[in-house]
Amino acid sequence: MADANYVLTQEGKAKLEEELHYLETEKRAEVGERIKIAREFGDISENSEYDDAKNEQGMMEARIAEISRILSEATVVNTPKRSSRVNIGSTVTVSMGGKERVFTIVGGAESDSAAGKISNESPVGAALLGAKKGDTVTATGPTGRDIVMTVEKIEH
Repeated sequence: MADANYVLTQEGKAKLEEELHYLETEKRAEVGERIKIAREFGDISENSEYDDAKNEQGMMEARIAEISRILSEATVVNTPKRSSRVNIGSTVTVSMGGKERVFTIVGGAESDSAAGKISNESPVGAALLGAKKGDTVTATGPTGRDIVMTVEKIEH
């Protein structure tokens, strides 16, 4: 993801800034304290508590660097308040094979399929961008199967 062009909604940017603040303040101090306590156990060469704390510190610092990079390189998009078309930040209700699904189109950095937030770069997200209510769009899924969706409702 070295040359990724990150797209964030205002909400996504705020969540990343909040996570970064938490990691840099509370979490850093907490992990530092764990390392200090583990060091007091004696020989650090065979100290699993120390190793765990150092591993956690490494993962946390990597996440801090990742969030900082995303925030510095991201393009923040403003969702239009009134639009008849699907945009990044839109919540779209679609009918897929008789089942109703709700997706929020977001940038790749803030996508979370379990929460219904899909990337604008995903096959479904890309197919829905620019669609209007009543449009039928087709996306090709990861298995090569076509996914046919009818846009039922668009919210901003």
